[in-house]
Amino acid sequence: MTSQIHAALRWLTALGLAVAASWAVAQAAAPTAAAKATFAGGCFWCVEADFDKVPGVLSTTSGYTGGTVVNPSYEQVSSHGTGHAEAVQIVFDPSKVSYEQLLEHFWRTIDPTTKDAQFCDHGSPYRTAIYANDAAQLKAAKSSFDALQKSKPFKQPIVTEVVPAGAFYPAEDYHQDYYKKNPLRYQYYRTACGRDARLKQLWGEKAAGH
Repeated sequence: MTSQIHAALRWLTALGLAVAASWAVAQAAAPTAAAKATFAGGCFWCVEADFDKVPGVLSTTSGYTGGTVVNPSYEQVSSHGTGHAEAVQIVFDPSKVSYEQLLEHFWRTIDPTTKDAQFCDHGSPYRTAIYANDAAQLKAAKSSFDALQKSKPFKQPIVTEVVPAGAFYPAEDYHQDYYKKNPLRYQYYRTACGRDARLKQLWGEKAAGH
């Protein structure tokens, strides 16, 4: 009888170890859920291009957010009548790049000292903003903002908005991946607009532009 009990205990122990091992393997194999970040940094063609090259970024979508009109068109937004900003929604893998790292990259792709403008583009659609998608992102964004106020390599104050995200509306298809579809026109625009020259002036070697 004792031997039968011992055998049963050994079997139960082996079963428990097997279940635990299977659970551990399943956990290790389970993919990390993708997360979203939403940034406004002036022309969304440029913001897409600057984030697509970041390891861990899975996709970028140009669009409009921060306004009052449902599903606005580019013409409506560019007329400055809807309150929207040109923005980019970024889908990323948190196991490869953190939201905090994306924030660091974002700062060095924009001029955070100009209100309602970025480089050669002027008006509220070109304001810079961090649109936090949850409370954790809002806390991280505010911490990043405060840290940058203390460490910024320029004298001007930072005017970039840090606000909770609202509805995001994807832009028209011809705006998506514009820098890939129209590389010559894109590069001409980016250079003529003075984006990279200004970024280097602000951030020096830490500038994250092209």
